[in-house]
Amino acid sequence: VLLSAVDRVVELEQENAQLDADLASLKADHAALKQQLDWFKRQLFGRKSEKRLEVDPAVQGNLLSALGVATPPPPKDEPQETITYQRRQKCRDGAVNDSGLRFGEDVPREIIAVTDPAIEAIPEQRRVLIGKKVTYRLAQRPGSYVVLQYTRPVYKLLDDQTILTTPAPANVLDKSVADVSFLAGMLIDKFCYHLPLYRQHQRLIHSGIQVSRSSLTTWAGRAIDLLRPIVDAQSRHVLQSRVLAMDETPIKAGRKNKGKMHQAYFWPMYGDADEMVFHYAASRAHHHVNVFLGDFNGTLLSDGYEAYAAYARQKDTVTHAQCWSHCRRKFEKAQHSEPGASDEALALIGALYRHEQIIRDRQLEGEQKLAYRTQHSEPVVTTFWAWCDKQCHRPDLLPSSPLSKALKYAMARTASLQVFLADPAVPIDTNHLERGLRVIPTGKKNWLFCWTEIGADRVAIIQSLLVTCRLQGVDPYTYLVDVLQRISEHPASQVADLTPRVWKEKFSHNPMKSDLALVEQ
Repeated sequence: VLLSAVDRVVELEQENAQLDADLASLKADHAALKQQLDWFKRQLFGRKSEKRLEVDPAVQGNLLSALGVATPPPPKDEPQETITYQRRQKCRDGAVNDSGLRFGEDVPREIIAVTDPAIEAIPEQRRVLIGKKVTYRLAQRPGSYVVLQYTRPVYKLLDDQTILTTPAPANVLDKSVADVSFLAGMLIDKFCYHLPLYRQHQRLIHSGIQVSRSSLTTWAGRAIDLLRPIVDAQSRHVLQSRVLAMDETPIKAGRKNKGKMHQAYFWPMYGDADEMVFHYAASRAHHHVNVFLGDFNGTLLSDGYEAYAAYARQKDTVTHAQCWSHCRRKFEKAQHSEPGASDEALALIGALYRHEQIIRDRQLEGEQKLAYRTQHSEPVVTTFWAWCDKQCHRPDLLPSSPLSKALKYAMARTASLQVFLADPAVPIDTNHLERGLRVIPTGKKNWLFCWTEIGADRVAIIQSLLVTCRLQGVDPYTYLVDVLQRISEHPASQVADLTPRVWKEKFSHNPMKSDLALVEQ
């Protein structure tokens, strides 16, 4: 009986141990699922940026001091002087009672003469015009489309009865009724303002113009195909960059099976001359990085995707740098489960970004920028790695916790995250690239997907030029109107002159205009 009781006690202890282990596993699963639910809620209803909101400088300063890091100094105040003088108050043309309406001389105006019947009834002998008051109001025409009517004389020679007809002006697309101004406007509406072609088709109908929707698709595709050599030339120049940022973003393109679209990707690249090129690929496979980068030599800046690190390991002439913003994002996701430790990590990374802001404010470049990073940013990075190592030895930290995953992500990329300390030309993150590729996720909220892979490739071509126009400060409409007409007569060996960066210097002062603009003049 005694042995039976002892066996029963041992059995109960084993059952209790198993129950405790099951309970701990369920708690870990519950915490992970809760963290995922909180993340999905924030994607739907909350703030999506991982950037920290403004905090009390005293609190952050005390936190950094506790970690052994000096508080970043405030931006250097430039010397200022006070100048006092008097001048006549200017009356700005286009201002209405300081309502904020401003416009240039090139904005079309419709003049409306307003009269008062009561005043007009007064005999002219009793009144004299001493001036005019001008009031402005902003108006809009619904779907401002114009049909150009070309009148060409036809002659008959009396000698041999030959009929002579004045040839029609050359058009960008042969046998097409679309003027270059319409092509440029259609591409701008679709890819800059994300207005799908079916909505533009509806606007045309409301304006009294009948044209098939398939014609709009055909015109857009033919116009974009003309621009492909320009993007190829721009891509070759981007690959010559000393520092190249690269990323990937998903897109639904091509029909996979009934009711499903194929998951494809755009691969954007950002060069050090503020040029951006999008490449389309049917997958996220590693070999696409080798295809798009080719024989690139320099520093490759990316997120934590393994494909970029694998490419850099194959090339002795390529240095792989990684993004601190993606590292910060991992710790930001751990704030709910580990608020104290996450605040310490975010404070250290925030100190790095404050130093980068000071560098921009002081306009430091080259050796001065490198010296500042060595003096101020490098101690913060050293403290951050020591803090990560200390956290990794915590006995209460589960491997499945978000903080453990953030620590593992950071510690596996120690060398890549420190490249910016040795090269002043390397940015601290890929945020400039993410701002450029934002046109893809923004567009997907409107046109949702690309019906064919050919269409997705055309999206990559046109966005390469439009995004670069924005980066170069070039008006995309003026650029497209000029380039679509110029490309047929421009030497193929000098196609690089038509990229937005070079076009800005050579042709922007006197761009080619459409017939519509010439008529309106």
